[in-house]
Amino acid sequence: MDRKDLAFGKINYIFLAVSMALVVIGFLLMSGAGSTENAYNPDIFSARRIKVAPVVCLIGFVSMIFAVVYRPKDKEVEK
Repeated sequence: MDRKDLAFGKINYIFLAVSMALVVIGFLLMSGAGSTENAYNPDIFSARRIKVAPVVCLIGFVSMIFAVVYRPKDKEVEK
């Protein structure tokens, strides 16, 4: 099997791994304790959960699309 037959190159897999790590980090930033019936936790409305984490996830998903679409320039072979 020739390397040109593969759908993705090495750089695509690196971009995909970094993108997946960004999405996981975003979801971890969103996690935390919630409010219960007996106790109100104001941390559920923190800037980290409401603003930062969704932006990190969005950047991760957009970079995944870029990793799938990206095609490295082929090196021209001189004959």
